Amino acid sequence: MIVAGEVSGDLHAANMVRAMETLRPGNRYTGMGCGAMGEAGVELIVDAGRLAVVGLWEVIAQYRDIRRALETLKQHLRSDPPDLLVLVDYVEFNLRLAKVAKALGIRVLFYISPQIWAWRPHRVKRIGRVIDAMAVLFPFEVDVYRRYGIPVRYVGNPLVDVVQPSATPDRILADLGLDHPPVALLPGSRGGELRRHLPIMMETCRWLRRRHPDIPFVMPLAPGVDVAGDVTPHLDPSLDIRLVSGQTYDVMAVSRALVIASGTATLEAALLRTPMAIIYRVSPITHAILSRLILIPHIGLANIVAGREVVREFVQDAATAENIGAEVERLLADEDYHRSVVEALGEVRQRLGDGGGSEKVARMALELIDHGGLRDASDGEAKHL
Repeated sequence: MIVAGEVSGDLHAANMVRAMETLRPGNRYTGMGCGAMGEAGVELIVDAGRLAVVGLWEVIAQYRDIRRALETLKQHLRSDPPDLLVLVDYVEFNLRLAKVAKALGIRVLFYISPQIWAWRPHRVKRIGRVIDAMAVLFPFEVDVYRRYGIPVRYVGNPLVDVVQPSATPDRILADLGLDHPPVALLPGSRGGELRRHLPIMMETCRWLRRRHPDIPFVMPLAPGVDVAGDVTPHLDPSLDIRLVSGQTYDVMAVSRALVIASGTATLEAALLRTPMAIIYRVSPITHAILSRLILIPHIGLANIVAGREVVREFVQDAATAENIGAEVERLLADEDYHRSVVEALGEVRQRLGDGGGSEKVARMALELIDHGGLRDASDGEAKHL
């Protein structure tokens, strides 16, 4: 049983399922996810499309749907217990499910570590009580769990294997109907993100268009986005923004600069070495609380992996059209600055590992099913938990 609560986790889970089927065909998969998991052969007990929210107020607003999904999955664990429960990100929801699975004697693999190095580090003890193993995407996360005796393995970031354009830049630009690189807008995939980010992106585009009348704007749409409900109402028709589906990596690869919501997409952009301005807004209540809890200076994953600010971040009140527009304008006009950002993103790419992440986590899952724990690489014996 595999549980993912949003688009990025759904994609990682789907790739893990495909890797498991390559290693050992014929497994049965159930769980919660979005379109990618369904296409990979997972029987979706719960559709996660409505559950991807960020922020305390946002969770409260969706509480009934989230609670109903949790109860449905708990009942499924009791009525049809799986050999393994794989929880992909979506932390608070999944840790509640893990507690139930642990009480039922079901092994639990958590894939994509909660960001305990960024905020609420005390959660590590709670996590250790309800999981059997942790698969992490970044090397520095290993020591965090080892310090508390939690079985952990660095599997690398699975995006390394999948993030690449489908054609040459000239071909992609031609397919998009463009004769020079655009500025791309990536406002996020959740409904709340789209509603918060699109208005400021429209203001930024107007700011830029006044100074650079020929700039083309392109917006690649994440899978499952409600275009009519969450995108179209916030677009400025005068800007002639091109909406494209299923071409996110292509658009990123040929863009001169991105205006991009903080999240997995910033790592995808880093892998393509495309300069960006990272933005993020949450409700005022959520920001007031989280700003007192977060322990690290950056929110963008590209900067977190780099260990320094390689691309500018514009969070909450700093996310204004003037601030974001000025950074994008610099990326458009200053060749030396643009080149320095591209080079810094190349360093981020190197830090993300050599690939094979989906296969590595699939092997972890099979080890837990076969041996009850992870095999110790030093002696080849199974480490029972």
